[in-house]
Amino acid sequence: MQIKNEKEIVEVLNQGGVIAYVTDTVWGLGCLPQNEKAVKKIYEIKKREAQKPLILMSNEVYNLLDYVEPMPKIACKLIKKYFPGALTLVVKKSKNTPDYITSGMDTVGIRVPDNEVFKRICEIIPGHVLATTSANLSHQPSAKTYEQAFENMDGLADLVIEDYGCKCKGMESTVCGVFGDDLKIFRQGAINISLD
Repeated sequence: MQIKNEKEIVEVLNQGGVIAYVTDTVWGLGCLPQNEKAVKKIYEIKKREAQKPLILMSNEVYNLLDYVEPMPKIACKLIKKYFPGALTLVVKKSKNTPDYITSGMDTVGIRVPDNEVFKRICEIIPGHVLATTSANLSHQPSAKTYEQAFENMDGLADLVIEDYGCKCKGMESTVCGVFGDDLKIFRQGAINISLD
């Protein structure tokens, strides 16, 4: 998979910019996790409440491991079963995950979307991880097409990347917290979790 403006994507992110992109669920808005200014810009763009954390997404779960504490067996089982896919897993964060991403919480959401354009973006960017949320204003519907994402983010995001025909399915990810052996569903989305 090639994206025609790969160099521009890397430059925008390195300069503290914010990009909008397709995932397997809905359109996302993201930046490099180490850039606090860029993260603040996402909150400003979305008019997002400060107590709502961003999540971390990558093309490979391996790239996310530095950001989390060693995970319970049950989390590893869910990763094996549902990654890549429409599951956001909330687990204990490591000291490498900045508080400005998690709204000061000691947990962080991680996800590996199943979308070729998103995977390619992660392959080419420094660190291969994006701090991310959905590409819409808070309390507005998520963007499900390039046109909607462009309308939502035109003049706000630094770059809205085409989907190259890799459309999203239009339903948000299921958000599941793993606390020891306990699971807590924070949002029921595209995946119905089962441990069988």
